[in-house]
Amino acid sequence: MRKKLIVIIFAAVIVSIVAFVGLSIPTPSSSNTTTISSNTTSLVNKTLDNYTGRIIHATFDIEGKPESYIIPIDRALFDIKYGLDSKGNILSATVNLKPEYTNFYNQVGFFNRTANAVIVYPIFTQAAYGENGFYDYYYKTCDSRCLKVKIPDHIGLIYQTGGRAFAVLNLLKYDYVTDVDVDKNPDILKKYDKVIMLHNEYVTQKEFDAITSYPNVIYLYPNALYAKITVNYTDDTIALVRGHGYPDPSVLNGFNWKFDNSKYEYNITCDNWEFYPIDNGKMLNCYPGFRIYFDKSLLQALIS
Repeated sequence: MRKKLIVIIFAAVIVSIVAFVGLSIPTPSSSNTTTISSNTTSLVNKTLDNYTGRIIHATFDIEGKPESYIIPIDRALFDIKYGLDSKGNILSATVNLKPEYTNFYNQVGFFNRTANAVIVYPIFTQAAYGENGFYDYYYKTCDSRCLKVKIPDHIGLIYQTGGRAFAVLNLLKYDYVTDVDVDKNPDILKKYDKVIMLHNEYVTQKEFDAITSYPNVIYLYPNALYAKITVNYTDDTIALVRGHGYPDPSVLNGFNWKFDNSKYEYNITCDNWEFYPIDNGKMLNCYPGFRIYFDKSLLQALIS
């Protein structure tokens, strides 16, 4: 993401549930204003004008500008439960499957068949957004030492990686690999018919080549393949090489990639979402971090 900070951050761990696999998402930033409330027409995204159920109203600070999003909680395809403080702010959340949607899950998931699609989880991007990471350098709260960061030893489902989509697709039994897996062994992708990229903003040249040469990629998030990094597996670190205004402010996409679609990353409502074709697959024209919770057609588009 170019020069922006999302204040609401959800860390996550995977937990086991008796009937389903659930995802626990604890403790967002206290400075966000996410609340559960009764629905009001003035707040609802335009595609939900006839919706009268409960909503989640989330407000983000993006480059000093407040951005809002409405989640129609009663229309969600998944069981989303929230822990709240006394002011209604969300402290934690868990996401599970709903038994009433079992038939739909079987249509869009891989419960009774072998997965022919694989997600590439952006572990390098998770590292870049971490404490004392690239964004501390961008915002001038840290010097160039913050352009070399440790690769996390666990998957943390944050907004900046496309964590919500990963949570949903993980529940639907999609296979996944990480940036590390692809960088070390690009041939790992060949066993699948389809590769799904999340917000893989920071990648190595080797991973970039592997993804852009693969014949059937779904770029589910804009701003993927944006900045070039190197990786050192001796000390498990990544370092920024080029992109995102580095080493010169004029440098945007570090690979000079002609299909860069970063202009769409600020469209967080996805009201008029669509996939459009590129040479090796298709790209989404919005950031579907919340839309993935309740839009059947979006999930169906991933298997079409």
